Amino acid sequence: MWGRGKSEAPAIRRRTSAPAAGSTGPWRTRANGRTLRLPMSDAIGHECGLMLLRLKHPPSYYRDRYGDVGWGMRKLVVMMEKLRNRGQDGAGVATIKFDVPAGEKFLLRVRSDKRSAIERIAAILTADIDRRKPGRLAAMDDRRLRNRCEFLGDVYLGHLRYGTHGGGGVAVCHPLTRKSIVSSRNLAMAGNFNMTNSPELFRQLVEYGLHPIGESDTAVVLERIGYELDREHERLASTMGPESFRGLRDRALAAAVSEDLDLVRVLQKASEGWDGGYAFAGLLGNGDAFVCRDPNGIRPAFWLETDEVVVMASERGPIANLFDASPADVVEVPAGHLLEIKRDGRVRCEAFTEPRELRRCTFERVYFSRGNDPDIYAERKRLGRSLAPRVLEAIGHDVDHAVFSFIPNTAESAYIGLVEEVERLHRSRQADELWRRIESGSVSRDDVMSLATGRVRAEKVAHKDQKMRTFITHDAARRDLVMHVYDITRGIVQADDALVVVDDSIVRGTTLRESIITILSRLNPARIIICSSCPPIMYPDCYGIDMSQLGRFIAFEAAVALLEERGEEELLEEVEARCLEQAALPPERMVNHVRAIYDRFTLPELEAKISELVRPRHIAWDGPIDVLYQSVDDLRRAMPEHAGDWYFTGDFPTPGGYRVLNRSYLNWRQRVDARAY
Repeated sequence: MWGRGKSEAPAIRRRTSAPAAGSTGPWRTRANGRTLRLPMSDAIGHECGLMLLRLKHPPSYYRDRYGDVGWGMRKLVVMMEKLRNRGQDGAGVATIKFDVPAGEKFLLRVRSDKRSAIERIAAILTADIDRRKPGRLAAMDDRRLRNRCEFLGDVYLGHLRYGTHGGGGVAVCHPLTRKSIVSSRNLAMAGNFNMTNSPELFRQLVEYGLHPIGESDTAVVLERIGYELDREHERLASTMGPESFRGLRDRALAAAVSEDLDLVRVLQKASEGWDGGYAFAGLLGNGDAFVCRDPNGIRPAFWLETDEVVVMASERGPIANLFDASPADVVEVPAGHLLEIKRDGRVRCEAFTEPRELRRCTFERVYFSRGNDPDIYAERKRLGRSLAPRVLEAIGHDVDHAVFSFIPNTAESAYIGLVEEVERLHRSRQADELWRRIESGSVSRDDVMSLATGRVRAEKVAHKDQKMRTFITHDAARRDLVMHVYDITRGIVQADDALVVVDDSIVRGTTLRESIITILSRLNPARIIICSSCPPIMYPDCYGIDMSQLGRFIAFEAAVALLEERGEEELLEEVEARCLEQAALPPERMVNHVRAIYDRFTLPELEAKISELVRPRHIAWDGPIDVLYQSVDDLRRAMPEHAGDWYFTGDFPTPGGYRVLNRSYLNWRQRVDARAY
């Protein structure tokens, strides 16, 4: 079943042997000449990329229509490239082959954690096709095509990993697998998720009499789904087997069970007790496939069905562009629903758990997803537009002596919206002034020319040439990394100009303090104004982004500094006492006591202190620095359908979020530098 395949680069690990049925590891493999014990994947710490492609026709169809028997796998690779922004720490692909005779491989997997992981995987996937002359493939039937082309399959599951927590290595790359000698009990799974209650889920598995390896959310989710999949097999076998009215045995019984597997029922049972944000996709060895999404819709999942494919991905734009579809035809997997694609081609989308209040992650729209989705592009522009009144106030409406720019590249759409709105407001202000002078009879031709010809100076003053998410780089390398990533364009900014720079988010302020402001100060502006298109991050996120250490947020640092300046440090002790009182309570009974700290201050007060904190100590430039944040109200107006704003408001979508907040604050008070869940 598991393919050894051809020779491969050391960066790639392929599963060539497996543990006993039902086990997830640990396995041993060779790396750099040593034998290593590889644990299961730890929590995925970022908005990873997830995609599934189910072909509706056999390989010969795509060969005859498109001249490429590997049309499906190449589509998957291109989609991985389009979603590269979601994961650069590793990649993996699993594939299922249909109609494979007993004794031949039907489930294969390839993963890499090395540089250019997608390219490495693509080379392995297509190797057998690319090295054969087209004429030879044209003469083969579907059985021979599947046999001669190792990774040529009918269903593909792809994943891109981008972690901010946990170790690296190929062992933490998805898809993960669970092996059985029964084809329909084999499970390959990948996800974009975090669970807040992995230890409880682990103990639940132990209570079932299982022996899971590792307490990571990845391990417990895989084993829980696998456990319920086994139970579904047993239930169906009891209703169809020799003691039932159908009296099926052996191969007939196995085929009937495989055909009638109800994955909605499997996920109904498996998801009991899950607390987190998630989008999972999985393949069964019999050819069934599924996608499921958390009941709050925190993690994204979109899908499209055509006459040739059923495709799912973490973002809508790549699906629409790759398959030349209208974005309106690419729809969300509804919150709390499972998209099931049976081996025989039946497709259904049905609730597997009761949907809750829809809390789509706003960070997906502000930062993580590509901006070529038309809705995301419009939302980001609205975020920029809503900043315009405060920016104009900050520069005294002196547009002639202001230069507008953006860092990083993901902030470009908000920057465009800001510039457009500044231009509109500036023109309106100029028109009002011109009309006032006309009415007073004191207008001259020079006045008309002056008031009618002003423009907003929009420039690209900094260039980020490398695709790096610098806020997730470890502290020791951050400053040097950013200083080398960004180049500046000199001569654009004059000494009497205010430099207005749009950022999409300011999480810890470290990048600003240690690198960005130093770079911008070399342009010698009169002042620097940093505008964040989203509000200040005040609370942990534990549903995918994995920002769980409260003390690292610049907004929290500013609030604490303000309390100390005002002699109100006792509030920190009071909040600690309240958190300790509820620490042993179930998460359903916990409340947000940290909010009392932020409630002491207005947004402008926090902004002023943050402006002080992000000022580098080592720069000679002595101009003023201002940090302006988006308000929560304006954020909600910009994206009304995305209410996932708990990291700004402290209003968590699940009980587990309050427990993580409680633990995070206590960790900070006790100087424990650890993840809060």
